[in-house]
Amino acid sequence: MTETNTEHEKDLEKLFKIIHNVKFAMLTTVNEDGTLHSRPMVNKQADSFHGELWFFTQRSAHKVTEVKKGSEEVNVSYSSPELQSYVSISGHADLVDDITKKKDLWNDSLKTWFPKGVEDPDLALLRITIVEAEYWDSSASIMKKLYGLAKASILGDHSSLAGENKKLVLS
Repeated sequence: MTETNTEHEKDLEKLFKIIHNVKFAMLTTVNEDGTLHSRPMVNKQADSFHGELWFFTQRSAHKVTEVKKGSEEVNVSYSSPELQSYVSISGHADLVDDITKKKDLWNDSLKTWFPKGVEDPDLALLRITIVEAEYWDSSASIMKKLYGLAKASILGDHSSLAGENKKLVLS
């Protein structure tokens, strides 16, 4: 494996770590008239990352209509102000009806939104295949933050205060 591939894998692991710790994401789709429509989604990802995001949805939901009508280009954003971590993901959405995958991702806290449970015929999965992702992460340890502040004060070098910013292309 080349250094570039190793670095890319580490960046993907970092991306997964950030999004895995955020409870809600914002999913943006394109309405029929071309306007953007965003809504919160419960972030329930698999325990391993393969370049896809998974969300439970109702098959009858408006976002599913938007995806089925050819507007499968979506954006998913994650925000964790308390950890100072942020992610923006561009990808393609499609509807998946796989009972095994539903059971794998299901937990009882989802009954708040889907009271009929995993066997509900209106329950489906929305899979987002990631094309590009960008993250901003300033969740460094307190020692790193103090070092960055000292470096900025003494040397005038503010680069370490901004945290880490990476743009990843997956496909």
